This record gives sequence, structure tokens and C-alpha cells, in this order.
Amino acid sequence: MKIFLKLLLTAVAVVVLSQMLPGITVANYGTAILVAVTISLLNMFVRPLLVLFTLPVTILTLGLFLFVINACIILLVGNLITGFAVSGFLTALLFSVLLSIFRSFLFSLLKEEK
Repeated sequence: MKIFLKLLLTAVAVVVLSQMLPGITVANYGTAILVAVTISLLNMFVRPLLVLFTLPVTILTLGLFLFVINACIILLVGNLITGFAVSGFLTALLFSVLLSIFRSFLFSLLKEEK
């Protein structure tokens, strides 16, 4: 149940960021949910491989290369989903940073008190 709520909150963040950033377009809410699912799947399966293969560069840049990996994942989602478009690398970089901030804020609202 909590996974579905997180996916819906991510979809809401995608829609809000598409309204804020001029280089991001989302066709409809269904596309935003599909983008959220695709981002989650790519972060689960592809991102660890990219981090492993680029480990020397990541260490050399003190972890800043992880931002590039996140932007590449956003660009990949833009190529995979037809109703989601990203205009360029810098837009994808800014979108990934803002999406991480939005998601961390929204997920903090889901924390249960112990």
C-alpha cells in the first residue's frame, strides 16, 4: 500500500515540476504515473549498474557524478515514455535534483511515529 502511495506522490511531483520547468512536458496524469513507475524501475535495476561502472569517476569527483547518472536516467525515461519529453541535459539535471527534493519532502510526510 505504501509503495503505491509513494508512486502516486512521485507522479504528483512529476506533474508539479512539469508545470514549473519549461523544458519538461507531461501529456496527462496517466503518463505521469507511468513516468513514476519507470523512474522507480530504472532506479532499482539500471542505476546500480551505472554506479558500479562509473565508480572511479564517481570517486574522483567526490560523488558529484551521481547527478549526471540521475540526469541520464531522466533522459532515458524521456526516450522510453511517449507522453513525457525532456528538452536537454541541463533540464534533466535540474528536474532530477528538484524531483529528489520533492520526493524527500513528500515521503517525510508518510513517516509513521513510533
